[in-house]
Amino acid sequence: MRSSDDPIIDAHGIYKRYYIGKPNELEILHGIDIKVYPGEFIAIVGASGSGKSTLMNILGVLDKPTEGEYYLDGIDVGQSDDSELSTIRNQKIGFVFQTYNLISRQSALKNVELPMLYGGMKRSERIRRAKELMAMVGMEDRMSHNPDELSGGQKQRVAIARAMGNDPAIILADEPTGALDTKTGRLVMDIFHELNEKHGKTVVLITHSPELAEESERILTLSDGLIVGERKGTGHAVL
Repeated sequence: MRSSDDPIIDAHGIYKRYYIGKPNELEILHGIDIKVYPGEFIAIVGASGSGKSTLMNILGVLDKPTEGEYYLDGIDVGQSDDSELSTIRNQKIGFVFQTYNLISRQSALKNVELPMLYGGMKRSERIRRAKELMAMVGMEDRMSHNPDELSGGQKQRVAIARAMGNDPAIILADEPTGALDTKTGRLVMDIFHELNEKHGKTVVLITHSPELAEESERILTLSDGLIVGERKGTGHAVL
């Protein structure tokens, strides 16, 4: 039985290769070990091309490693079929991307409802929860607006509300402030801190920004497909 002291993310010897067995075989990740514990706020930093997005896709169960073991909340991802992986993604992980990934023809509220719809939640319950989440990110007055009627920061707040739909244990945020100005990015980061500190969410932030990384408890540096450094951050918002 899994203890609360066990890592919620436990990956060992993770390799990722493309074009396997061909002359142009390409290895992106070269044997990564990473453990993240429940309630942690960690940052993964690295230059463009360092392997951050590839690692994010594996940690988020959007892709499988070519080699290595990955346990997510005690589940052996490598032994799970596509249907089980889909359920894991829907129930255990909330994704926040730089590009928001909102459906343009749906209202903000409908976008937030989507993970709950896929999870089989009753309509009345998911509408109630979606409204609650929109209020939590300060977007209660924009629920009926479509994404093209929202600013970048507003879209990202809707995306965060959507990520929280099924009350996942983990929030994976890939460059979530990359397309935002400094003031708006600050607002978005404050929401992540609130999710971590008040709601107990484990937050994994992938960023190229040293300043944002400093706000995490632990900073992992990725370079050329390897973790080459680990240090402590401040663990709180830098005001």
